[in-house]
Amino acid sequence: MHDTSAQTTVKNTYLNRELSWLQFNARVLQEAGDKSVPLIDRLRFVGIFSNNLDEFFKVRYATIKRIVEAGKGGRSALGGISASDLLEEITQTVIEQQATSLNILRGIKKELQKERIFIIDETEISESQSKFISEYFIQKVSPALVTIMIGELESFPNLKDSAAYLVVKLIMKQEDETFQKQTNYALIEIPRSIERFVVLPMEGDKQYIIILDDLIRHCLGNIFSIFKYETITAHMIKITRDAELDIDSDLSRSFLEKISKSVKRRSSGDPVRFVYDKSIDAETLQFLLDTMGIDSTDSIIPGGRYHNRRDYMKFPSLGRADLMYQSITPLRIPGLSLEGSLLDSIAKKDYLLYAPYQTFSYVVKFLREAALDPNVKSIKITIYRLAQVSHISSSLINAVKNGKDVTVQIELRARFDEAANIRYAEQMQSEGVKLIFGVSGLKVHCKACVIERLENKKVQRYAFVSTGNFNESTARIYTDYTLFTANAKICKEINKVFDFFEVNYQIKKYRHLIVSPHYTRNAFTNLIEKEIENHKKGLPSGIRIKLNSLSDFKMIDALYAASRAGVQIRLIVRGICCLIPGVEGMSENIEVISVVDKFLEHPRLYIFENGGNAKMYISSADLMSRNLDNRVEISCPIYDEDIKQELEDTFEISWSDNVKARRISESQDNAYRKTKGAKVRSQFKLYEYYQQKRNQVVTN
Repeated sequence: MHDTSAQTTVKNTYLNRELSWLQFNARVLQEAGDKSVPLIDRLRFVGIFSNNLDEFFKVRYATIKRIVEAGKGGRSALGGISASDLLEEITQTVIEQQATSLNILRGIKKELQKERIFIIDETEISESQSKFISEYFIQKVSPALVTIMIGELESFPNLKDSAAYLVVKLIMKQEDETFQKQTNYALIEIPRSIERFVVLPMEGDKQYIIILDDLIRHCLGNIFSIFKYETITAHMIKITRDAELDIDSDLSRSFLEKISKSVKRRSSGDPVRFVYDKSIDAETLQFLLDTMGIDSTDSIIPGGRYHNRRDYMKFPSLGRADLMYQSITPLRIPGLSLEGSLLDSIAKKDYLLYAPYQTFSYVVKFLREAALDPNVKSIKITIYRLAQVSHISSSLINAVKNGKDVTVQIELRARFDEAANIRYAEQMQSEGVKLIFGVSGLKVHCKACVIERLENKKVQRYAFVSTGNFNESTARIYTDYTLFTANAKICKEINKVFDFFEVNYQIKKYRHLIVSPHYTRNAFTNLIEKEIENHKKGLPSGIRIKLNSLSDFKMIDALYAASRAGVQIRLIVRGICCLIPGVEGMSENIEVISVVDKFLEHPRLYIFENGGNAKMYISSADLMSRNLDNRVEISCPIYDEDIKQELEDTFEISWSDNVKARRISESQDNAYRKTKGAKVRSQFKLYEYYQQKRNQVVTN
C-alpha cells in the first residue's frame, strides 16, 4: 500500500483535469503571442488554440454539464471541485483567454502591416476592390449561401455545431409590408465550402486579404435587395454542441451503421457554448437567447467580431516563406535503406523511427513491400486515424489484390474522425479487406502492425508498433516513435493482441508487451514500486516519463509515494497534468515540464532505472483512466541497446529545453523554464541530433 499520510497536510492533492487542459491551451496561445515565432505561424497558433477550445467544449464541458444536469456534485472525480463551480470557472477562464487571443490577433495584424500585408474589413474596401468582391460574391459566394428569415418563424432553426452565422437585424421602413414587425432578423450561415480568407489583387507591393464574413457584410445589400429597410447590421454568433456519441441498441443494425447514424445525430446535440460578438445590441442578444433556449448551464461567452478563429490554421502563405517556420527535410534512418528490402534489414536488427525528424515513408514502404512480396501471407494492422488521402489504406487494398490475407482493426469511434474512418472502412470492406470493429465496451487505441512471411517453410513475423497514428499528414507535424522489429517474442505477442480482437472473451497473457485494459495499470504500478524498493536498497533508481496527459489519480498517488521515498522523477507532459510537483511532503522529488513548439509533442516514453539496467517502453497509452482501463493499448519494451541509448538521448534533449519548456506547478502560471548555460530549443536540437547520427554513418 502507498503511504498517503503526508497528503493530508497539503491543500490540494490534484490539479483539476479541465482547468489543467485550459492551461495547456494557454501554452498554445503563448506561441501565438511569442514574437520570436514567424508571423504567419503565430496566426496559425491562434487557429490551433481556437480549434482546441471548440473540441474542449464539445467533449469535456459537455461531460461536466451532464453531471450538473444529473444532479451530481462530481467532486471526487473532478479533483475536489463541484461540477457547477467548475462550469463557472471554465467559462471565466475562457473569457479571459479569448480576450488575450483577441489582443494577440490585433498585435499580429499590426506586425503584418509592417510586412505590407493588410487584413481589411468591409469599411476599408477601395473602389477597385469593391468591383472584384462583387464579382467574387456573385460567382462563388452567393450560390453557397444559406439565408433564413427568422424573425417570424414559429421555431428557431437548428444551428449546425461550430458553424459560424451572421445574425442580421433589419429595421424595416414603414412602407414595407412584407413583415408584420418593424424589426426583423435573418441568419446567414458562413459557407464552409469557401476559403475563409479571400486574397484580393495586389496593389503595388501591398497584399490585401478580406475575411469571408466581411465580404458578405459588404454584399448585404445584394442579399436583401428585395426588402425595404432603413438600417441593416450583422453580428456573428456560434453554437457548440455536445459531441458525445449515443449509440443505439438496435441489434438489426451493423456497428458501422450505428456509428454512422450516431455521428449524424451529433449535429443536433444539446448546446453547451454560445459565443457572440460583444458589440451586438442588447435587444438582438436577448431575442437569440430566448428563441434558442440557451440556459444557465451553457457557457455564454462574449467574443470578438469573428468566430471560428480555428480557420487561421489555414491562413494563406501568400508566398511569404520568410514569415513561416522553415520546413525541415525528414531524414533517413541510418543503416535502413528505402531502396532495398526493409524486411531483410529488420530481420537482422531493430530500427527506431522518430517522426517528423525522420521520414514516415518507412511505414508506407514496409506495407508496400509486404503487399508485393509473394512470401508474405498475411498483414494485420490497427487503424485509429488515417490521412485524408491515405497511402496506408491503398497499400492494404493493394495487398488484398495480391492475394494477401489482410485484417484491419479500425476504430470507428476515433473522436471527430468517425466519418472519415467510416468512409475508409466501407472502401476497404468492398475491396475484400477483413475488418474488425473493436471490442465491446473498449476503444482500440494501440498502434501496431504484424505480418507473417514464409521463410524456409517456417512462418517469420515482422512488426511495427508506434506511439502515434499511421497518418502521413500528422506525421509531418506530430512527434512520434515507431519501432520496427522481427523479435519473435514481441511479434508473437502483437499477434496475440489481434487474436484478442477476434475472440474477446479469451484474455491473453503477455511476458513482454504491457497491454490495456488488463495489465497496464498493475504493470506500471509495479514498476514504480520497484523503483521505491531499489532506492531503499541503495541501488540506482529513477523514473523518466514523456507523455501527453497525466490525470489518473491512482497513478499519481503511486508517483507521490515514490517521491516521498526519495525516488527522483522527471516528467515531460505536453497537455493535462493533474499531478502537483515540488510540494514538500508529497512531491518534492518530482519535476514536470511541458514543451509546446513548432511540432506537436505526441510520443509516450516510459523509462525506469531498474537498478542500473533500465527498462524502457514506447507506448500508445497516457496515464489516464481511459487508457489504463477502457482502451486497448500497447506498451512495447525496447531490448536493442542502441535504441535504448537513442531514446535516452532524445528524452534528455527534450528535458534540457530552456526556450520552449514551461514548468508545471500548482500556480499553473505557465512560467518558462530558465536554466543556466546555452539556449536549448529541443525540437531544433533533436533534428541536429539525427543529422549527426546520419552523418556518422555516412562518414563510417
